[in-house]
Amino acid sequence: MVLRTNTQYWNDSCSLVELRYAIARGATGATTNPVIVNTVLSKEFSTYQATLKKALKDYPNAGEDDIAWLLIEYAAIQGAKLLEKKFDPKKGTGRISIQTNTKYYKNTEKLVQQGLHFHSLAKNMQVKIPATEAGICAAEELTYQGVNINATVSFTVPQSLAIAEAVERALDRREKEGKSNAAIQPVCTIMVGRLDDWLKAYTSQEGIILDPECLEWAGVAVFKRAYEIYKEKGYRSKLLAAAYRNHYHWSEFIGGDVIETIPYAWQVKFNNSTIAVQNRMSTPVDSGIVKQLTQKVPDFKKAYEPKGLTERQFNSYGATKRTLLQFAQGYDELVRFIRGYMIEV
Repeated sequence: MVLRTNTQYWNDSCSLVELRYAIARGATGATTNPVIVNTVLSKEFSTYQATLKKALKDYPNAGEDDIAWLLIEYAAIQGAKLLEKKFDPKKGTGRISIQTNTKYYKNTEKLVQQGLHFHSLAKNMQVKIPATEAGICAAEELTYQGVNINATVSFTVPQSLAIAEAVERALDRREKEGKSNAAIQPVCTIMVGRLDDWLKAYTSQEGIILDPECLEWAGVAVFKRAYEIYKEKGYRSKLLAAAYRNHYHWSEFIGGDVIETIPYAWQVKFNNSTIAVQNRMSTPVDSGIVKQLTQKVPDFKKAYEPKGLTERQFNSYGATKRTLLQFAQGYDELVRFIRGYMIEV
């Protein structure tokens, strides 16, 4: 039996090898970030070496950061080309998400400026904006200007609602001015696995003991709570599940009108598994698990409750700080790689 759902499957990488594998199995989009780009460059350097050499020749006075962004853009553009046959602007398919500079997470103006530039690179670009305080403002402005955004560095119900409301304000402004919203399909990521990672670290730091299985369901519970509210409010943004750590991060969202961006290694595991492909999006997380998490883990409650965090608190939430640091470190590693190459050639 084939399960027909609105659930979209994306490839969580700009690797052309991995993207071809995913597209052949029904993927309709792709996502990337600085950590992924660095990993892909290291694994598939032969694919990018000629481009790197050309960039150094064409821009002899460019610094290592300039070359890094040229490579990041090149990787996204090549992925966009592979996805062109899947591209349908009214359905939001066939797009690749390119992430803005992590260093701009507190600077709305720079996020908007870079977002507009990324939007111009290809017709099927989606621009990743952090769900930080400044990022919420940037997401609204970019959406108003006709850019398809994908909110990232997002782990909580409050962040997902803030993004959705910002998008609604932008779309309403466009409608009042007679502008079409038909080709605008905003996305809001919830990094379910990274929330689980943070809560495991948090409970260990705080000496909190609860049934271990609870910490495998935290991200799922948050995602399903956000999904219920999105449907209730009729938000025009679509939720996306990212950062896979176990099969719940795939299997529990099947059947929802959502996107699942799945790393290649997990795709292979899922394709070779015996896990039944069935609608689980409408099945709530066990109430006992949610009760334990809510009562014993304050940082879960902040993530789960719609008013658990204010926009001003988004930047200081543990998972946000942890992920911003990891993304920045991934970018630094990419720059170090390019620096070494530039010095050697």
